[in-house]
Amino acid sequence: MAVTREAVLEALKALSFPDGSNPVSRDLVRALTVDGANVRFVFEAPSAEAARAMEALRDIAEKQVAQLPGVEKVTVALTAPTAPAGQSAAGAGTGAPPKLRVGGHPTPQEGGPQAVPGVDRILVVASGKGGVGKSTVSANLAVALARQGRRVGLLDADIYGPSQPRMMGVSARPDSPDGETIVPLKAHGVTMMSIGLMVAPETALVWRGPMLMGALQQLLNKVQWGRLDVLIIDLPPGTGDVQLTLGQRTIMTGAIVVSTPQDVALLDARKAIDMFDKLKTPILGLIENMSTYVCPNCGHEEHLFGHGGVAAEAKKMGVPLLAELPLSLDVRIAGDAGAPVATGEGPAADAYMTLAKRLVDEGKA
Repeated sequence: MAVTREAVLEALKALSFPDGSNPVSRDLVRALTVDGANVRFVFEAPSAEAARAMEALRDIAEKQVAQLPGVEKVTVALTAPTAPAGQSAAGAGTGAPPKLRVGGHPTPQEGGPQAVPGVDRILVVASGKGGVGKSTVSANLAVALARQGRRVGLLDADIYGPSQPRMMGVSARPDSPDGETIVPLKAHGVTMMSIGLMVAPETALVWRGPMLMGALQQLLNKVQWGRLDVLIIDLPPGTGDVQLTLGQRTIMTGAIVVSTPQDVALLDARKAIDMFDKLKTPILGLIENMSTYVCPNCGHEEHLFGHGGVAAEAKKMGVPLLAELPLSLDVRIAGDAGAPVATGEGPAADAYMTLAKRLVDEGKA
C-alpha cells in the first residue's frame, strides 16, 4: 500500500501542542515529499528558541509517520528563520560583532596568483547572469561533497547580494579573537563564510571596487579555513571586480559555469566562459539548471526553459556537461528554510549527489 501526502498530514495533525493546535494547523510543515516508501519534510519553527523546544516533537513525528503502512524511511529536518543581526538563531552564538573592520583597500601582493593555505582545491561556481540558480547550486554542491566525506568550505563571494547565510541556515556573527583573523561557521558539514554574516541583512554595501576587493581578500586569507579538500566559491553574476581579483590573486583549480537552457541565459554564460579563458582558469564543465520540471501530481515532464542548450554549448566548447539539474519546488523551499535539498533524499538530492560523486571520482573535488 502506497503512502500518500494526505496520510502523512493526518498523522502530523495527531501531534498536539499544549494549546490544542498541531504542526499542520500552525503551518510549520514545509517541503513535504513522498517518494515511494520514503517520506521527508521540514519543520520550520518561528524562532530559534521554538526550534530547540521542538526537537522532541521532531523525534515523535518521525516515529509517528514511520508507523504508517508503506513507509520505510522518514527524514525530518528542523529549521528556524535566519535571525536579524545581533540576535541569536538556531546554532548561533551570542551575536556579538567581530572586532575587525570589513572592507578597505587590498594589500599589495607580489608573485602572481597564490594558493590559500590549507586548501587543496578551489572551485568557483559562476554564471553570466543572475537568476539561474548559481547560489543554489553552490550550497547544494558543498553539502553533497561533504556527504561524500570531503572536507568542504563554502565562501559566499557575492558581496553585494550574499544569500548563503539564508540558504545554509546560519546567522551567528563569526568570531574574531585577535581582531585580524575570522573564525568561520559550520553548517550541514560545511565550513562557510559570507559578508552577509558581518553586516545586518538589510544593510546595503555601497562600495566601489577597492573596498570590495579588500573585503574579498579578507574573506579568503583572513578566515581560519583549516584543512580543506575543496573550497567552493559562490561568485556574483557577471564578469566584474570579484572575478578579476580572484583570477589575478588566487590559484583556482577550475570554474563551473551554471546556466539555464534558454538562449538569453546562454549568451551571458558564454561571456563568463570567455572571461575565465582570459584569466587562464580551466573550465571544469557546464551545468544546465532548471532543466526539467516534473509535475508532482501527475508526473508529466516539461521543459519550461527549453532543453539541451547547455549540452550543445558544452559539446561545442569541448568541455563536460556535468549535470542537468531539475526545476523543483523542494529545492526552493529547502533553501529558504536553511536546509539545502542535498541534506535529504529524493530526486533533487540524488542529482546533486551524482554531481558531487562525479567531481570526486574525477579528482576535481
